[in-house]
Amino acid sequence: MINKVTLLGNLGNDPEIRHFEGGGKVTKFSLATNENYQDKMGQWQTRTEWHNVVCWGNQAERAERTLKKGNLVYVEGKISTRKWQDKDGNDRYNTDIVSSYFRSLERRESGAPALNDGNFPAIEEQFQTTSTPKNDAAPSVPEEDDLPF
Repeated sequence: MINKVTLLGNLGNDPEIRHFEGGGKVTKFSLATNENYQDKMGQWQTRTEWHNVVCWGNQAERAERTLKKGNLVYVEGKISTRKWQDKDGNDRYNTDIVSSYFRSLERRESGAPALNDGNFPAIEEQFQTTSTPKNDAAPSVPEEDDLPF
């Protein structure tokens, strides 16, 4: 079974860190992702989805130090749902994204992009090819593929 989430969005608030007696730390922040679509009238609309992101330990400290409201952030993690009771005894649920990795995609104050720390491939590295075509002709594409979708 797989429980994996990948998000790219903007922080809705500065991260809030909490310290525990045993030395543990947790940081929470909200992340907004947008989806653009055309409505029935042909007008473009934007739907914003808000995600609660939780970071633990060293990630919590790094999030508090490096992330600010409005930053563009890449997050990988898993979905976690918590059940709790309110003061009236009613069951309530919260769904969080528990971060296993995050990276700010904002530029640093020096002007250099904060994209690559050795753990996150630079954009140009993602599109490198291992071989170069011998001519300028477009590669041939089979008319039908064998993909199941």
